[in-house]
Amino acid sequence: MSAVEPTADSTPIRQRLGRMGGSLRPGVAGFWSWWTQALATWLPARLRELFGLAHERLLLAASADGLRLSMDRGDAVRAVAELPPFAVTGSGDDPLAPLLAQRVAELPRWLLLPAGDVLRRRLPLPAAAAERLREVMGFEVERQTPFPLADVEYDARVVARRGDGQLETELVVVPRHLLEARLAALGPLAGTLTGVDVADDLGGGLGVNLLPGARRVRRADPWMAWNLALGAVAVIALAAGLWQVLANRQLAADVFEAEVEQAAIRARGAAAQKKELVDLVEGMAFLSSARAARPTTVEVLDELSRRLPDSTYIEKLSIEDTRILLIGLSSEASSLVQRLEGSPLWRSPALAGALQPDPRSGRDRFTLTAELAVADVPAAAAAGDTEAANARSNP
Repeated sequence: MSAVEPTADSTPIRQRLGRMGGSLRPGVAGFWSWWTQALATWLPARLRELFGLAHERLLLAASADGLRLSMDRGDAVRAVAELPPFAVTGSGDDPLAPLLAQRVAELPRWLLLPAGDVLRRRLPLPAAAAERLREVMGFEVERQTPFPLADVEYDARVVARRGDGQLETELVVVPRHLLEARLAALGPLAGTLTGVDVADDLGGGLGVNLLPGARRVRRADPWMAWNLALGAVAVIALAAGLWQVLANRQLAADVFEAEVEQAAIRARGAAAQKKELVDLVEGMAFLSSARAARPTTVEVLDELSRRLPDSTYIEKLSIEDTRILLIGLSSEASSLVQRLEGSPLWRSPALAGALQPDPRSGRDRFTLTAELAVADVPAAAAAGDTEAANARSNP
């Protein structure tokens, strides 16, 4: 069977895609694979081989003359060896292990089918079908080939991407009995295969895998343990770094909070001291205004000495708040009230009780009261209030 160009209309495929449910978007796995492959192209070949990014595989092409081995590096195919038939039919789980270098023997092994063993059909599809291309092509096997789906193995690949958002895809189908015959011819090597590809014109593969998934060998990645360990170390280091940053921020926050608390304590202390100072200034201003509003005791004594006659003796002088009390002896006691009236230092002088003659001195004992003349305190305290206001503004 040879390759045949497609002639079928692709409209039924679009209808089936609509019934399958909505658009298909490229997944994260596809982007990751593309990104790592793009980065790997910038590395030298030796580094790609060292880190397992070369994506090399060992191609096995069976023929009547024996088995031809070649290494596919993605960008070139290099012949490795040609083995006679008896070399691959010996006993042992892996007949190629003693014949090849260890690095080559550990590469994924792919069987190359001749192009005449398969049937190929090209079909245009919407770009949304790229992520589930094989599932979509499963609906087209019986329409595009003469074989029932149960009798074939198939795969699909994207040939090109059009500018109008369409994909140029290719369906590759091989009869199951023919594939089983090719696998049986390999003998014990069939159990070591990772996939089955189709040979192209350059000696490489088309990029499809016709081997059933249950029969594919999953080779362990030798770097997996190291990658997991390094990933775990990176995660632990990242967590430790984040925790340290959080601890530093918490410590800084605690220090800042302590500084703020100390500043608040100092501010409260300063406010209390300022209040005490203001109260003291206001009290002193009030006392000063109260003292300025009333005459002093010296002034009262001086005024009494000028107004009282020489025949008058003072036994007791008492000034309690604004009340003046005079007790004494005088030969002119009845005229004392008249003499004391009109003074700016007191008001309402009056005798308290009757005059009492004193037989020893021959004078009359008198008790005289008066009200001390006190100015209005608010008017007198204006200067004191000004001083208190200055103290508040300039602590």
